[in-house]
Amino acid sequence: MQELNYDANSIALNQEDEVISFKCELQENLQMALKEFVEEHPNWDQYRILQAAIAGFLMQKGFHNRDLTRLYIGNMFSMNFKD
Repeated sequence: MQELNYDANSIALNQEDEVISFKCELQENLQMALKEFVEEHPNWDQYRILQAAIAGFLMQKGFHNRDLTRLYIGNMFSMNFKD
């Protein structure tokens, strides 16, 4: 199985955005589901999924700010918000 690459995806980020890379281990079932989803939905990639998932989780847990909301909505609906 192909390993996920956690390097910065410059397409999904504005040039002004600061990128912080991190490495994490995924359970095999989660990695397989992620890979299958990306193969079936070519407009999504692993970076967009992880960004949307983290932003959605933080919003559900009560952390709200404008940049986080823009990131979440932008990833969910393929939108690019410019200030």
